[in-house]
Amino acid sequence: MSNDNKKMKLQMIAFGPVPSRRLGRSLGINNIPPKACTYSCVYCQLGLTPKMETRLRPFYDPEKIREAVFEKMESAHQSGESIDYLTFVPDGEPTLDIHLGEEIERLRSLTDKKIAVITNSSLIWHDQVKEYLNKADWVSLKIDSVNEAIWRKINRPHRSLELQTILDGIVEFAKHYRGNLVTETMLVRGLNDNENQIRSLAKWMQRIPANVSYLSIPIRPPAEKQVQPPDEDTLIRAYEIMSAQNHTVEYLIGYEGNAFAFTGYAEKDLLSITAVHPMREEAVSELLNRAETNWSVIDQLIEKGIMVKKTFQGKTFYARKLYAPRDHDILGLRME
Repeated sequence: MSNDNKKMKLQMIAFGPVPSRRLGRSLGINNIPPKACTYSCVYCQLGLTPKMETRLRPFYDPEKIREAVFEKMESAHQSGESIDYLTFVPDGEPTLDIHLGEEIERLRSLTDKKIAVITNSSLIWHDQVKEYLNKADWVSLKIDSVNEAIWRKINRPHRSLELQTILDGIVEFAKHYRGNLVTETMLVRGLNDNENQIRSLAKWMQRIPANVSYLSIPIRPPAEKQVQPPDEDTLIRAYEIMSAQNHTVEYLIGYEGNAFAFTGYAEKDLLSITAVHPMREEAVSELLNRAETNWSVIDQLIEKGIMVKKTFQGKTFYARKLYAPRDHDILGLRME
């Protein structure tokens, strides 16, 4: 592999830092290639999951993860970019990675930055996954519904998964975890946003000592076109119901801004960020301006089939296309 292709591959593993509504300036770690996941959520900004899986397995060499994060941190430092967290937020479900625990340990030897993992919770019943997550400083657990039928409609899980097993796993993990534990619920109009659903969720969540319960809505183009956010009255009512159960509740409903890091290579930065974080048109323009380049970069990426343009809620977004085999060949990113 050439040095240029090696650098590009490392750029795909670590991205940012990006503005995070929860974590400040987050350097993302993409430890799962597109798109290995246990779910195929209707609202997923990465699109449908072609083939779901639940078996823990290796994806990248842990040393490659450490190397990619080190290089990105060095680039960010040279560019004057601050970093608050190193965050595992990949193209799929991070806990599928059998090396996740080792990767966290290697990052500990590299930096004193706090480490976060954003998981869909689907494998938290697995003892090895609990062990991984206990190594992180901050863990976000997705809980979109505690109703089996609604869970299957909104998260569309692998056929082997059972909601009750997942919920029991969350309770067990929460008993022993000593870091910052938060939950996140994505509210989708007509699926899980009615009062009965919210009340059931709020009551169940009294069983876990979450520091914050986040209520989020789709703000980027979802996998299914019919997905829409709840209206304002519904959001306010959901907040009231959750708060009444003594939860510390916060919204995740606003745009996080355009302060995406530029590390000197516009194309690489765009591809690494949009692989897991579709960017609004104005954010892309700002990054291109900082790179002192023009929109032809985007046009070429779209023409090559590497990037796609989408619209949602009246806004234009640019996202990296989930790879077909030919896309790996284009970028020299064939998995080793």
